[in-house]
Amino acid sequence: MITLVLDRTSKMPLYEQLYRHIRGDIENGHIRPGEKIPSKRRLAEHLKISTVTVETAYAQLAAEGYLRSMPKSGFFAQPFDSGPLNMKAAAQSKVFPPAADIKPPHYEYDFKTNAVITGLFPFAAWAKLGREVLAESSDELLNITHPQGSMALRSQIADYLYKFRGVNASAEQIVLGAGSEYLTVIILQLLGRQKHYALENPGYGKIRNIFQVNGIQPIAVELDEHGISADELKRTNADVVHVTPSHQFPSGIVMPVGRRLALLKWAGESDVRYILEDDYDSEFRFSGQPIPALQGLDRAGKVIYINAFTKSLAPSLRISYMVLPPRLAELYREKFMFYSCTVPNFEQYTLCKFMQGGYFERHLSRMRCAYKERRDRFINAVSKSALAPVAEIIGADAGLHLLLKISNGMDEAELIARAKTAGVRVNGLTEYYIHPPRQLPRGTLVIGYSALSPSDISAAVERLEKAWI
Repeated sequence: MITLVLDRTSKMPLYEQLYRHIRGDIENGHIRPGEKIPSKRRLAEHLKISTVTVETAYAQLAAEGYLRSMPKSGFFAQPFDSGPLNMKAAAQSKVFPPAADIKPPHYEYDFKTNAVITGLFPFAAWAKLGREVLAESSDELLNITHPQGSMALRSQIADYLYKFRGVNASAEQIVLGAGSEYLTVIILQLLGRQKHYALENPGYGKIRNIFQVNGIQPIAVELDEHGISADELKRTNADVVHVTPSHQFPSGIVMPVGRRLALLKWAGESDVRYILEDDYDSEFRFSGQPIPALQGLDRAGKVIYINAFTKSLAPSLRISYMVLPPRLAELYREKFMFYSCTVPNFEQYTLCKFMQGGYFERHLSRMRCAYKERRDRFINAVSKSALAPVAEIIGADAGLHLLLKISNGMDEAELIARAKTAGVRVNGLTEYYIHPPRQLPRGTLVIGYSALSPSDISAAVERLEKAWI
């Protein structure tokens, strides 16, 4: 249907306004060649004008070749050759090409960090539980759930966090959201954008982007071999710091308990200070004992814990959650309960059954084995290749990525370029810095191995061996 606002007070006749609008839509491609346009009667009823007005506009368009009339079929748009009459639309199409025309570079092997194994997703169990939800919870599915999310799912998450991450939380402290990005924006509103926020340097670029589009210029705090330091924070005027202590992104550092306690002490020295703990891939630890979350050490209510089912299930599920300290949870209920939960009920109830029935724990066990196999395959492939004398692997004990430092005389840019020529994508560590550190790492790459099969990992390392040696 063609929709426009006709100005009945204008000196320009209505038929001419309609004529100009349709002509413009044909010229700029909104009405495609061969597309049938509404009948005179339907368009007149839609725009609340007379059929004579529409007929006059159509007749003019047909006379100029914009429309073609077919007996008993109606009017159809004619092919339009965008020449001088459509210079503006042509220029716009060059500046803003359709998304489908933007093709990213193709790599045969991609060591990206934002992908998971899709072949191990428990489709059969998920579908079975989904059918049960449809049969048992039809009323709940179609009605609005609690603003913080389903109480049943929040209870399951609280129980899981206590058993596996050492997080002390009740269901009332948990807020569900469609992605950690959404929850981070809520946290900024909850704490206030006027506060001073610090980020790990290097760190997760998307968090920096979220802060910046919300009018916050984050403070970059450099890391040492143990992660972010409370002493470094004290040298800034930061009120809030975002950290990834269980597996720092992208360095892979696991923050020791002494550093964690110092960080909590820093937060406890002021009423306005808080720590945002992003526990993004904590489910995957391959050596040593599990490292409890920082939140489990917090006795003063200073840690806001954030996690998601992105790595453990699938990124497209868009189910994340945050655990607010009691005081902030109360403030959230006072001021933010007008927000509706952004996670669909169907996914919430299905995930609740998935966790309640033990499927989630079994799935995590399978995923740990699969990811450990891929990690081991990468480490073994590098150690047995000609890269071994010049390669150092860092941060491989946990998470789904590691650092690969290559000391062959090439800098980061050359390593990336040569890998690209060989059909392999790798990312450089310097891409994750807010600003360059005092000592820039040389030849250090971020390797995400979770999306590649073991055989592909071996093949990719062979390509890198030939490209770098």
